[in-house]
Amino acid sequence: MPRTRGICVQRLREGAELPSHPRPTVRRRRLGAELKRLREAAGVKMEEAAERIGGDKPKISRQENGRQGVSKLEIEALLALYGVDDERLRTALTTLAREGRRKGWWAQYNDILTAGFQERLSIESDAARIHTFQPLLVPGLLQTVDYATELIRSVNRDATEDEVQSYVEVRRNRQENLARSNAPQYVCLLDEAVLRREIAGPAVMAEQLKKLVEVNNPPRLTIQVVPFGQGWHAGLDGAFNIYSYPDPMDLDVVNLEYLDGALYLEEDAPVDRYQLAFEELRASALASRQSMQLIAEITREFANRT
Repeated sequence: MPRTRGICVQRLREGAELPSHPRPTVRRRRLGAELKRLREAAGVKMEEAAERIGGDKPKISRQENGRQGVSKLEIEALLALYGVDDERLRTALTTLAREGRRKGWWAQYNDILTAGFQERLSIESDAARIHTFQPLLVPGLLQTVDYATELIRSVNRDATEDEVQSYVEVRRNRQENLARSNAPQYVCLLDEAVLRREIAGPAVMAEQLKKLVEVNNPPRLTIQVVPFGQGWHAGLDGAFNIYSYPDPMDLDVVNLEYLDGALYLEEDAPVDRYQLAFEELRASALASRQSMQLIAEITREFANRT
């Protein structure tokens, strides 16, 4: 099944103007892409589809871009127009539409989380597989409370203590995603610099590195280190995350973050390049067991300084 992708930029800076229509969630994006594919395969113009559901062409465009929800009645009307009689596909699309309207656990933090970060949480929570490369810091899904607190305070210097604790709570809730029974497969590649960059003192670092060893559990959760001895490697351009999703929609998303925003890549070509970069990085990394030995060694170095 062909994939329909795009490249989206979302500003994360507080106070940034939000679009008149919300950013598409993963579910809405997948639903919209499939509805567009079915419409085009049936040779139906957007005007015809709009007339069938009592809307207009812009509404169909927003639905196919994932920026507007689709009701159960609208889906049934559109699928009938497109000649879709596959009951499994009809059920899958109806389920996507229903879940696209479901609020995530992060809705309770609307007062502190930007729309951009909530999009990141939606992408993360729906993924069946997450591949992460981090050259600078331990990723949020693996951070201890003390490590996370120090980072959050450093980045959000004007935040109140209550806000800091709320951000930490969000991070802990994110980590529960890896503990559920149907948790995504998580493969995390860390540059050795992540292990040696001291955040909040040696005691906090020793605790953080100890946690990495404790949670490592291949193949469900795998941590590997790209050692300094590797020299040049495919991740020197910066951190990235790849989120993969199960059939039938098969849409992958690459997330890149910068100082005040995030970039989401969904076109086949750039996504494939990052998939290849991740494979090259993993080939250059130490095996999981060797990685744990290196992390344990650096943990002892920090512990001896406390």
